[in-house]
Amino acid sequence: MHAYANPARFLSIARPLTPWLFGLGILLIAAGSVYGLVLAPADRLMGDSVRILYIHVPASWLAMGGWTGIAIASIMQIVWQHPLAAVAARAIALPGAMFAAMSLMTGSIWARPTWGTWWVWDGRVTSVLVLFFLYLAYIALANASSGKGGVSRVTAIFGIVGAINIPIINRSVVWWNTLHQKASITVGGSSIDSAFLWPLLVNVIGFSLLFGAIVLMRMRAVLAETKVEARLKRMAAE
Repeated sequence: MHAYANPARFLSIARPLTPWLFGLGILLIAAGSVYGLVLAPADRLMGDSVRILYIHVPASWLAMGGWTGIAIASIMQIVWQHPLAAVAARAIALPGAMFAAMSLMTGSIWARPTWGTWWVWDGRVTSVLVLFFLYLAYIALANASSGKGGVSRVTAIFGIVGAINIPIINRSVVWWNTLHQKASITVGGSSIDSAFLWPLLVNVIGFSLLFGAIVLMRMRAVLAETKVEARLKRMAAE
């Protein structure tokens, strides 16, 4: 774990890896979206509105996955004092918030023809909205208390405590009587027809790779900014 604590060692891997993740992610998203939006058949019940799944599901997955990453990085920051953990958590926050917003917007677009309304205070929808606000609060805390490109201990604790909402989102369709459909993909298998499943999985992988590329780019930017600030301080002290 601490083998990549050195920024120079991390950057030696992140620099060549970023364009590969970005390029492959875009390629998979394009392939999955073209198949899903153009070639895949319409759903028997939902018709063409089912096609929003190819954006909505990856966005929801990464909204939850992003905060899970923040929580893990925050634990590493507090317990093991990993030098790059705070940088990683800060880098994840903004793209995580963007995907949470995308999940809410695409969900509303899907809800209009399916439920007959743009918004309901459904258990799943409401808990994702809470996640979006948690992201905004985390970003505000990180900007207010950042140090050496990372985040404060208080911000890290907030990142860990906020992870309580992740299992609530996941289990909301089971715990409460909800309009949102039950989980279609579980450990035991999938109830989605293969004609819809494969392009969906391709898009999930593609968006995940793109998310990883964005996080690496943001981490590199934070480290570069920290390096410039340190150099300016040395120059000012001379």
